[in-house]
Amino acid sequence: MDIQYKSYLDEWEEDPRVKCVLLEGSSPRAFCAGMDIKGVVAEIHKDKSTPLVQKIFTAEYTLICKISEYKKPYISLMDGITMGFGIGLSGHGRYRIVTERTVLAMPENAIGLFPDVGFSFIAAQTPGGGSVGAYLGMTGKRITTPADALFVGLGTHYVSSGNLARLKDALLSAQFSEDPHRDVIDVVSQHSGSLESDALLKSLLPQIASSFSAEKSVPEILEELKAHQQSSDAIVSEWAKEALGLLQKCAPFSLCLTHKYFAKVASEGRMANNDLSKLSGVMKLEYRIALRSSLRDDFAEGVRAVLVDKDQNPTVWSRLTPKMLNPSLNLWILEPKVKSLNKQHLPLVPLIRQSAPSHISGK
Repeated sequence: MDIQYKSYLDEWEEDPRVKCVLLEGSSPRAFCAGMDIKGVVAEIHKDKSTPLVQKIFTAEYTLICKISEYKKPYISLMDGITMGFGIGLSGHGRYRIVTERTVLAMPENAIGLFPDVGFSFIAAQTPGGGSVGAYLGMTGKRITTPADALFVGLGTHYVSSGNLARLKDALLSAQFSEDPHRDVIDVVSQHSGSLESDALLKSLLPQIASSFSAEKSVPEILEELKAHQQSSDAIVSEWAKEALGLLQKCAPFSLCLTHKYFAKVASEGRMANNDLSKLSGVMKLEYRIALRSSLRDDFAEGVRAVLVDKDQNPTVWSRLTPKMLNPSLNLWILEPKVKSLNKQHLPLVPLIRQSAPSHISGK
């Protein structure tokens, strides 16, 4: 699907009859809930050196880069569940329409993987110097209000679900000028609604920025959340309790990897001419991380426990302890080459030197 969709985007971008691209879900329940994770793991079980893993990530990441660079207006109607690859399809586009039914999340740490699809790049641009994005990526917290979606930056406009059909009709019947982006903004603005509540994440920004700072280690994050649980402010206390509960459900390796990776993108992405200042550079690094992470036993067991058997008891995961959260345990997964291997790395030997395909690139 990814390859075919990208070919359509390539064709439409050069077709003067096509003025904009409008993307919506085929189900009333979801915009897109993600890729076929269970199918991927089934193939890995058969053969750890299966070329399917490389093909899938190559197709996904190339498509994401295409969406981020698209010249014509790219509009996503993110009504309903929008998770994982759903955020990859929409979060890098120019116009991201959320409704009161939108549910946004990156829950990959809970299945032993990591939040990919370029979410680290989105996270780096969130409030608090990227700390809000780190919080969302590490915990898999669901965003369920338009106000929070707009505050984080995952949404650009709020349109009520009951008004989406009228918005779609208006876009399809619009007479586009030489400035189609201006035309789209005008049409979307005419159908946008007023938010019914303030962003809860905005009120929690001081606590999030402190707890999920890039300078803190994962054990330090856990300790600060435990301290916030004792807050006299009920909202802060409940937030900390929920965050701790979500982190306890995640693979320890995935938590450390996500923390280190997101901090790296947020920090180096601010440097002029650094590869990580562009999505294309981030996706090249992410490709390497994805290949290595997907072959770890954590991933297969997480998928079994959460999506297949649904017993919520991944047996191969180590308990969340300070020893398991030692950052040195997973720094190797971010490196271009691994100089020395131990038993932890052995399953990754066939792919550890795999570099990103040349067509995962920017302009």
